[in-house]
Formats: sequence, structure tokens, C-alpha cells
Amino acid sequence: MRILLAEDDTLLGDGLRAGLQQCGFAVDWVFDGKAAEQALVTGPYAAVVLDLSLPGKDGLLVLASIRKADVKIPVLILTARDEVNDRVRGLDLGADDYVVKPVDILELAARLRALIRRSHGQPQECLAVQDIVLDPAARSVHKAGEQVTLSAREFDLLHTLMLNTGRVLSREQLEQKLYSWGQEVESNAIEVHVHWLRRKLGNTLIQTVRGVGYVLMRTSGSP
Repeated sequence: MRILLAEDDTLLGDGLRAGLQQCGFAVDWVFDGKAAEQALVTGPYAAVVLDLSLPGKDGLLVLASIRKADVKIPVLILTARDEVNDRVRGLDLGADDYVVKPVDILELAARLRALIRRSHGQPQECLAVQDIVLDPAARSVHKAGEQVTLSAREFDLLHTLMLNTGRVLSREQLEQKLYSWGQEVESNAIEVHVHWLRRKLGNTLIQTVRGVGYVLMRTSGSP
């Protein structure tokens, strides 16, 4: 899952980015509020970790601005401000969760997974489609009860398709959801990953909609 990290403290931000990447997130990192606002308005992020004390534009102003623009990306506020009034104002402005620094990286990752899951209408931690069960926390996949070994990118692609079950996603949309800034993307990368997922999980799981993209169906029939 591709997320945005808006944090001006370079030491903290570097640690958060590295930790979240280890937890399976693709992370874009910005250092000021104006850059965060621009990225959120234009970027296809699954969620944002938003510091409140950002230079250029305060995090609460960024939050108010993107919600006014009808940007529905889940927002997790991360801040040193622990006053009740700040927490209440952030939640009233449209934040989805609120964590006070310092925060354990595993807790932060779990909160992000929960926000992303709920934003896709998935109440359970594990995702199940046909005979495939995917556990985002353990980064494991089982088919008919048997564990299947996937590469990191194959797992991320399957996770994205399962969160969007029944929805056709183009190659460009999938690339935007999976790759962070600066990562090189081969022109046929998505096709290759889909090929290997079909080899490992069955040819009927991921359907190709010619000229449009790919879709994962709840049943094995045609889309």
C-alpha cells in the first residue's frame, strides 16, 4: 500500500519511513504542509500520516483544506501535541485516527492497516476471496488452507486487488498504488506479477478486462 508521510523532523521521519517500509508500505515523504496538501490532492494514496506542526502550512489547515476539496484519503494524525482540544479539533476536521509521539512502529502500521481496510469497507483484518485468504499483518496468503509463498510485490498487488474486489483497475492505477516516488517501474511489471499470481493461485482468480485492466472477482466467473 502506498502512503504519504508528512513529517518535518528528518530523524523521526527517516525512522518512520524505514519502519513502515519494513511493514510492507510504499512511503512517499514530504517535509512541509504545502507539499503534503499538493500530494494529497493529486496522489492516489491509501492513507496519510500527518504531523500537525508542519512548516509552510499547519497540519490542521492541511486537513481542513483536503476535506473541503472532498479528498477522502484516511488521515492518521501524528503529533507531539497531546492536548485534548487539539485531538478533538483534528477529529472534528476529518481525521480518522490520532497518535501522540513517540509511537511504536508496529502500532502505527496496525492503525494504518485498519484505516485502509475500513476505507474499503472491509471490517475484518484478513481478506477472503474465493478460496484465497490474505493476512495483511502477517503478510501471508493461503489458498484452500495451504500457505502460498509470494514475493513482496506479488503480495502487494494481490492485496490491492482484494481490497478492490469487483473493481477493474488499470495498469497505471496499480502502478500508482504500489510504487513510491523514485522507484523504477518496468513497463511490463504489472503484467509479470499478474502472470506469477495466476501461476501460484490459479488462472481464474484475476481476470483481464481487455483494453481496461485487471479485476479480481468474488467468484471464478467472467467479469
